[in-house]
Amino acid sequence: MSGGYPTGMAVMDVGGTHVTAAKVDLGSRSVVAGQSFREPLNAGGSAEEILSALVRCASRLAMAPGTHWAIAVPGPFDYESGTARYSAVGKFDALYGVDVRAALSPRLPGAAGVTFHNDAQAFLAGEWWAGAAQGHDRAVGITLGTGVGSSFLIGGRTLSYGPGVPPEGRVDLLRYAGLPLEETVSRRAILRAHEHAADGDPGIDVRQIAERARGGDRVAAEVFSHTFRALGMVLGPWIAAFEPTIIVVGGSIAASWDLVSGPLQEGLAETGSWAASAGKLERAQHLAGAPLLGAAHLAAESRTAS
Repeated sequence: MSGGYPTGMAVMDVGGTHVTAAKVDLGSRSVVAGQSFREPLNAGGSAEEILSALVRCASRLAMAPGTHWAIAVPGPFDYESGTARYSAVGKFDALYGVDVRAALSPRLPGAAGVTFHNDAQAFLAGEWWAGAAQGHDRAVGITLGTGVGSSFLIGGRTLSYGPGVPPEGRVDLLRYAGLPLEETVSRRAILRAHEHAADGDPGIDVRQIAERARGGDRVAAEVFSHTFRALGMVLGPWIAAFEPTIIVVGGSIAASWDLVSGPLQEGLAETGSWAASAGKLERAQHLAGAPLLGAAHLAAESRTAS
């Protein structure tokens, strides 16, 4: 890297149920073998509980003084100032107004600087830099997990507005059946839909619902079908206008790609002219690692540009 920037960078990916800390080798565009650690995270905990979980995970990395940390976190978050803006979003509410950069910087191994990056944007940047979206000028990334994340990219640059780009580049601000999209497409929405359709069956997670669907459970299969056909229908007009040559889907729920891809493609084709013939619809190559890779890439690009 120019300016003597190191080839290794410490990164974290903060999700609704877990946090991952890793070291990324910028030269090989990969997570360093044996240098990736994952810890559970209670997004409903107190501010100190959440911050302590991040520090505990990060502390498993042995980093030298002068290390830059790049952290991928979901919004709403003021990425420039490092201040959390979560309020009534069902996760990290205890962090509202907290200067997370100031809280973490003294506690991260070797930290000489900390930058924050939107997790969905980091995901697509990682897949564009080192995964499924390599070589594509126009790409869309969708992450499926606690909520729905999105990123729209042209020539490696993330867009927040423009033809085919939803407000702020956020599909979670869109609506389905008169309600916010995440009332239909999210972990909590899938669990709620299954419990309602199964006439009460609490205590299972999306993975178990997927297993039941593969085993022939009609109710479980219909929950997946309805959920991701709805996502495709909402995305369809935007995708048709943006005209990406690839849509890359990641997040924990994308692990059930066999149950997601068909309904998603159906919904896309129903409400937009974009179809498989116009571009690719693919699961991420780095299902767990893309946000880590992307955060490192975005941080390195930002530092080089400055």
